[in-house]
Amino acid sequence: MSKSKLRKKILKNRENIKKKDIKIDFNKIIKILKKEKKSKKIIGGYYPVNFEAGDLDLLKKLEKNNFIISLPVIKKYFEMDFHRWSLQELLRVNKYGIPEPVIENIVYPDILLIPLVAFDKDLNRLGYGGGYYDRLISKLLKKKKNFKNRFSFFIPGSR
Repeated sequence: MSKSKLRKKILKNRENIKKKDIKIDFNKIIKILKKEKKSKKIIGGYYPVNFEAGDLDLLKKLEKNNFIISLPVIKKYFEMDFHRWSLQELLRVNKYGIPEPVIENIVYPDILLIPLVAFDKDLNRLGYGGGYYDRLISKLLKKKKNFKNRFSFFIPGSR
């Protein structure tokens, strides 16, 4: 089955999943971050759409623990930047119907919470097909020194 057909099938099935059945263990993630000495770092989150696992509660908890929170802002040519954001700040809805920060303050996340359609048994991510995160990660690799020690990826949810 092609990625496109698989993506459509999974997204259709995902509509029936009850949000209350999806649990993210906030304390476990914070323990991992502290163990990896990831305090006072920039977290790149996302605003959940398309029945994605919600990360807003996690972002709220991380912000209370002095992490800097950011959300993506879609740009031209299928690219995006992350902008610093606080849960008390306004958002605007972009052309895809996704809320993004109003205040423009570009940051370069140390940790990304990446939305996904699904993943396989080897934890390979199936995204939405636009390549936004692939391009972002390539850009962050160029901006961030010492990639292996300073950059981490967490994919919330289990779909």
